[in-house]
Amino acid sequence: MWQVMPTYDDYERARTDFEWDLPESYNPGVDMVRKHDADATGLLVAPSDSADEGAVEQFSFGDLDERSTALAAGLRARGVESGDRVGVCLPQVAATPLAHLACWKAGAVSVPLTTLFGRDALEHRLGDADAVAVVAAGSVLEALREADLPALASLFTVDADPDAAAATADALDATHEPFDDIAEHGASFEAHDATPATRTAIMYTSGSTGPPKGVLHSHALWLGRAAAAQEFFEGYRVRDEVPAEDVTVWTPADWAWGAALGGTLVGAWHHGHRIVGAPRASFDPAWAFGLMERFDVTHAFLPPTAIRMLMTVDDPAERWDLSLSAIGSAGEPLTPEILAWADAELPAVSVNEFYGQTELNLVVGNNRRWFDAEPGSMGKPFPGYELALLDPETREPVERGEVGEIALRPGDRRVFFDEYWNRPEATADKTVSLTAGEVEEGSGSGTVDGEPETWFLTDDLATRDEADYVRFRSRTDDVILTAGYRVGPLEVERVLLDHPAVEQAGVVGVPDETRGEVIRAYVQPVAGLDAADHDRVREELRASCRERLAEYEYPREIRFVAELPTTSTGKIRRKALRDDGT
Repeated sequence: MWQVMPTYDDYERARTDFEWDLPESYNPGVDMVRKHDADATGLLVAPSDSADEGAVEQFSFGDLDERSTALAAGLRARGVESGDRVGVCLPQVAATPLAHLACWKAGAVSVPLTTLFGRDALEHRLGDADAVAVVAAGSVLEALREADLPALASLFTVDADPDAAAATADALDATHEPFDDIAEHGASFEAHDATPATRTAIMYTSGSTGPPKGVLHSHALWLGRAAAAQEFFEGYRVRDEVPAEDVTVWTPADWAWGAALGGTLVGAWHHGHRIVGAPRASFDPAWAFGLMERFDVTHAFLPPTAIRMLMTVDDPAERWDLSLSAIGSAGEPLTPEILAWADAELPAVSVNEFYGQTELNLVVGNNRRWFDAEPGSMGKPFPGYELALLDPETREPVERGEVGEIALRPGDRRVFFDEYWNRPEATADKTVSLTAGEVEEGSGSGTVDGEPETWFLTDDLATRDEADYVRFRSRTDDVILTAGYRVGPLEVERVLLDHPAVEQAGVVGVPDETRGEVIRAYVQPVAGLDAADHDRVREELRASCRERLAEYEYPREIRFVAELPTTSTGKIRRKALRDDGT
């Protein structure tokens, strides 16, 4: 079995010795399921909303391979060609990974989408990608029905009412079939002949400084994510010497999220471990502990918001017989209180924070078999990547201990994104050229002095100490991190501005103990709106955001103001709103 990350016992040796050695031929639809024991369990799907009851769907790696191949043949037979984009808008059900596997085997590019998206969010992403097909849950059909998607030719549904599906297909001027029905079992089908540079997925950013951008990745993305998973999960079975067949991985995070799809699901399957899926409308900490006990979960990816909710449960190690060995966490910085709680309540469990971006893979993190986790630090650079901190204005490296923008250089260019879809200028703005002489001594850039190398910018500010620990400070853009989700204010502001009572709107994130940040909207009403109408308008705005955007994107706080602070060019000064402090 081809591995991307040998097991190193020492961090410095890993940093020195590791090199990316990607294979010449590579298709993740084959790699993840075909190289393992066909009878070994690869996927368990629990019934909705229950960790303790109900039948469990079980799929061996052989099942996953056979079904995804039949579905890939079905996609091809229905006109999906190599390079075509296919949306995947499903919850944590078996059809989600099967759809991605089928796309890759067929040579198509998958577009992961959350079922929390409303009409505007789906229309923008599917329309921008020129998706020719979408695999959609029944719960999103109403939103899709109202979308304008001229390129969409096929609607494949999962758990959908037939009449609702037919009505949606008619509205979209597309054909419709249940996704399971397109499988052509027994058909002669060869997986697309692919390499690490073959296009694999378009993942959309949060849209902090404009409309959400499509981030085009190649197949090498999944190898980078699998390597990272092995690191933040501490080699999966090294810590407690868990046999490979007993490793079980789970996350409550939406499989449309890059860290959940790539760092958790794909990471587990690349290494031959089983994954648990559990579709659920909301997170409940007692349910989560019960699920981890029932399925002997050994490794979990849990966003900080989920961990903070787990912290509300008393004596978890006594109440549940847990097999948990390591927790990986990302999306927002972990607080020292979280690490202290884990050490006290789950002493056998490592909690390892990691950092990455939709564009730039998972590149910094903790691995407690390599070094101790420092409270307030997101860890050290992973092997295979070099990190520098640059002055945001001059692009010159800053001294250790000073704040700078995180810039990264991969050992293999292919494990980072290829481009922003149809946005060459934005792609160019993501990089800066530096020579080894310009990068701080000790960064390990490995370049020849005077020979330029391409570094990728993050818009995130951090510090780095003498021991190489990196500490996140703030963002250079206005993105909001709420409950582990990245939310761009412009999308929310656009919906608010559509209301006839709103003259201007500004959206920011404000600190919140549970969610990290919550969304606060400042609304400047149209002239003549009576203060007595504020409560009514406030509820209408929240309802509109819930309907048109994702459920986590609605503003929990809406404040009416006489005037919003603006720049000389008329742009909202969000920093002034964040500094409001009330």
